[in-house]
Amino acid sequence: QVQLVESGGGLVQAGGSLRLSCAASGRTVSNYTMGWFRQAPGKERKFVTAINSNGRTKVYADSVRGRFTISRDNAKNTVALQMTSLKPEDTAVYYCAADAALRPGPYEYAIWGQGTQVTVSS
Repeated sequence: QVQLVESGGGLVQAGGSLRLSCAASGRTVSNYTMGWFRQAPGKERKFVTAINSNGRTKVYADSVRGRFTISRDNAKNTVALQMTSLKPEDTAVYYCAADAALRPGPYEYAIWGQGTQVTVSS
């Protein structure tokens, strides 16, 4: 059974950067597609980005493309989300997710972390 734990959230000023990490335990996630989602207060959880098992295919939501970068280290069983040029509208709880599907995308993933709060002040 895979457990996902996010870290790296915090408070940052608009225009700043943050790097989120997701550590998997219980078994390797090297064969899983990994994704990041976010949920702002009072809103539905939304897809942010995802990466396939070998790291060669990445998908981004239009709202973050060019500012966020997803990466993975299968040897360390981790996934990262580098966020730059942050905006107040990026404020949300960010969730790491894993799925056995081959293609990364904005679908419902099978395994979820507990989330980490990111707050961007104006």
